[in-house]
Amino acid sequence: MGCKAMIDPEHQLPVARQAEELEISRSTVYYRPRPVAEADLMLMRRIDELHLNYPFAGSRMLRDMLAQQGFEVGRRHVRTLMRRMAIEALYRKPNTSKPAPGHRIYPYLLRGLAITRPNQVWATDITYIPMARGFVYLAAVVDWFSRRVLSWRLSITLGVSFCIEALEEALSKYGKPEIFNTDQGSQFTSEAFTGRLKKEGIEISMDGKGRWCDNVFVERLWRSLKYEHVYLHAYESVGEARSKIGRYLEFYNSNRPHSSLGAQTPEQVYFHRPPEALAA
Repeated sequence: MGCKAMIDPEHQLPVARQAEELEISRSTVYYRPRPVAEADLMLMRRIDELHLNYPFAGSRMLRDMLAQQGFEVGRRHVRTLMRRMAIEALYRKPNTSKPAPGHRIYPYLLRGLAITRPNQVWATDITYIPMARGFVYLAAVVDWFSRRVLSWRLSITLGVSFCIEALEEALSKYGKPEIFNTDQGSQFTSEAFTGRLKKEGIEISMDGKGRWCDNVFVERLWRSLKYEHVYLHAYESVGEARSKIGRYLEFYNSNRPHSSLGAQTPEQVYFHRPPEALAA
C-alpha cells in the first residue's frame, strides 16, 4: 500500500534509485508505523473535528479550544500533531508552508470558470482518517461538476505514490479531464505527479496557498465522510477502514442525494443528467 506498492524489489534498478525516481525517501520504502500514544490519538481526533468546523484556527486557537474541552496541551505539541495530520490553518499568510524545493507551482485556473459538464475539471486532496489505534491518510479524485468520487486510496504514509495510484485508476476508468486541480502540497507539486498530468495533456491548476474555497467540493466531501461515517466508527485495522470507507463512498456516489445537485446523486449527474440542466 502507498509507497511500497510502486517499489519492485526484484527490478534491475536498485531500490534507492526507484525511490529517487518516485521522489520518495528510501526510508519511507521500509517504513513501519510506530505506535502513537493513546493521548495523542485522542488529541488528533479532537483537532480533526475542530479543524473541520473552524478551518481558520491555527495552533494557538486550537490549543485554547482544546483547553476549553479539558485537554491541557502546549501550542508546540498541537503544531506537531497538525503537521503529522497534514493540516494547517486555512488563510492567506506570507512565506509559509512552501512546497518542496524545485517543485513548480501552477496558477489557479478555476476562478470565474463556468464548470458545465463532467470530466471538465477533476480535483484531488488528502485527509487524515482516525482509527481505534492509529490513523491513515485518504486521497481521492473527484469530478468537480458532479461531485462524484472517481477513485481513492489509503496509505499509512504521506508519500506521493498512493496519490498517483488514485490518479492512474481515475484515468484508466474515466478518460481524462481538461483541468486537474490540487493544492500546493509536495505530493501534487512533485514531478512524478505533475509529469503524469502533462503526459496526458491535462492543464494543471493549483489552489492559492491557504485558500480552502479553491478546492471547496473536496473539502465538502471530507466533511460529509467524517461526520456521516468516520466519526461513527472506530476502525480496528487498515483493512477494516478500507472496506467501510469504500462502502460509504459507494453510498455517497450512488445513493446520497445532494441539495446542490437538485437532490440528484453524483452518479446520476455524472452519467445521466444533461449538463445544461445544472448550468441553467
